[in-house]
Amino acid sequence: MGGVTRIHAHAALAADLRESLPASVVVQGRVTVYGSGRVSIGENVLFYPGVHLETQGNARIELGDKLVISRGVHIVAMSGITIGEGSLIGEYTSIRDANHSREPDQPIRDSGYSTKPITIGRDVWLGRGVTVLGGVMIGDRATVGANAVVTRDVPAGATVVGIPAAPLRAKTP
Repeated sequence: MGGVTRIHAHAALAADLRESLPASVVVQGRVTVYGSGRVSIGENVLFYPGVHLETQGNARIELGDKLVISRGVHIVAMSGITIGEGSLIGEYTSIRDANHSREPDQPIRDSGYSTKPITIGRDVWLGRGVTVLGGVMIGDRATVGANAVVTRDVPAGATVVGIPAAPLRAKTP
């Protein structure tokens, strides 16, 4: 990708945010920002094209230094999402802190939602197509396998896979 295109993508992202965007952030293509624009981005972050960042109300997305956020990632905060330094977010991953509610005699569209913040630690690797749901805390240096759905906390250093995500079991000799 040419330098002019990256400069344009960086400027477009900076214009959509309420906070300043560090010059060290590399934006490989369009990053869309919806809602309040309450997104904090650290130094030396790399964005691939097609990333979607959305905040509603007072919710914030806080992205640490040295992150890699791959193509097609969606990060949606209605409560708050924090991602720690050095983490890698695989293609088409979805990190959303809100979920629809079901109310009797109401269509799902009118039933509202519940929110719980998400915290992802430092040096975490989320594989391609991972889904992280509200209220989850993923510890430092954890690994989440491709296409896993994280519905509960992941301890530091753990590797989890599957739907719902569960720790990999050690092979017995």
